[in-house]
Amino acid sequence: MKKPTLRALIVEDDLSWQQILSEILTDCGLEVDIANNVDESARLLKAHPHRLAVVDLSLSPNDHNNYDGLRVLDSIRRLDPNCKPILLTGFATVELAVTALTDYGAFTFLRKESFHRSQFRDIVYRILVSPPHLAAALPSAEQKNSAPAAKNQTNPQKITQEKALVVEDDAGWRSMLEELLSDAGFQVRACASFGDALGYLRREKITLAVLDLSLQTSVAAEKNTANDLNLEGYRLLNTTRAEGIASIVVSGTSEPEEIQWVYSEYAISAYIEKQTFDRATFRRVVEETRLTRNAKSELSALTDREREVLNLLAQGLTNKEIAEKLFITTNTVKRHLKAIFEKLDVHTRSAATAKVAAG
Repeated sequence: MKKPTLRALIVEDDLSWQQILSEILTDCGLEVDIANNVDESARLLKAHPHRLAVVDLSLSPNDHNNYDGLRVLDSIRRLDPNCKPILLTGFATVELAVTALTDYGAFTFLRKESFHRSQFRDIVYRILVSPPHLAAALPSAEQKNSAPAAKNQTNPQKITQEKALVVEDDAGWRSMLEELLSDAGFQVRACASFGDALGYLRREKITLAVLDLSLQTSVAAEKNTANDLNLEGYRLLNTTRAEGIASIVVSGTSEPEEIQWVYSEYAISAYIEKQTFDRATFRRVVEETRLTRNAKSELSALTDREREVLNLLAQGLTNKEIAEKLFITTNTVKRHLKAIFEKLDVHTRSAATAKVAAG
């Protein structure tokens, strides 16, 4: 599946700074839009969502009293709330910096005279792995008004109240994942540490685990398998795999080799990178994981003979061919199929075959 394109916006009237910032952001894997003034930035904000923006405070080269950058920050807050802005300037008072951070929602404040590429890249990475803004998930006024009617509708997923475990030491991510899983009908247990997570796994029947691999403040850049196994997230994956709990990893690690290794070693349902996290994709992955797990649970209710009949059915064999393969009569095949259909809650051969594919 192709990763969604992440965009960054540069609002800067100096060509040399445009080039410097664009080069760094492109190296970070971002597609870059550039605006020279407030109007151009507003047009780009309306045209595309952006993960981050770098905004110069003054967008007039000869006017040190020009604070158009604050107007851009205000536009970002209104037009693209998931975009995290970085304010960049060659001059500013401490009071103005505080205003930008507290009143205009800037992620951080950088001075041009002390600009360092490595520091800037670190800030960009922190933004990419930070959770998208929770406000994006809030219902609209129209949805709120229709909420009472929705409560009267029966939702079988909410009735079952399957339990999901969220293990994430970042409060923002933990809160967002808990909200998304609650909306999907799960009763959520959220925690920040290995010990708390293990306690929930021991005390309660968890059907889905969503966890970050690293529950530590820092992880060495160079890792091998032995070191990986010492990370608390991997230890939890060992537990969920052993107990047959479907697991989804949401992690800031995006190395292809490590992702492939986690899939093969721990049989996880999905690996979602924080840098490209998308709410709709997460909801879809959760639902697909739920359906697959339910299908496996249904198949486990079949007897060995019923499973043999179902597997042959999935291969396209007729009742007569199944009877010949298993050395039984066609009437016995029919009785087995009747029992299979009842246990899987299906009514056709194609629906039963689909259960095999899902399981």
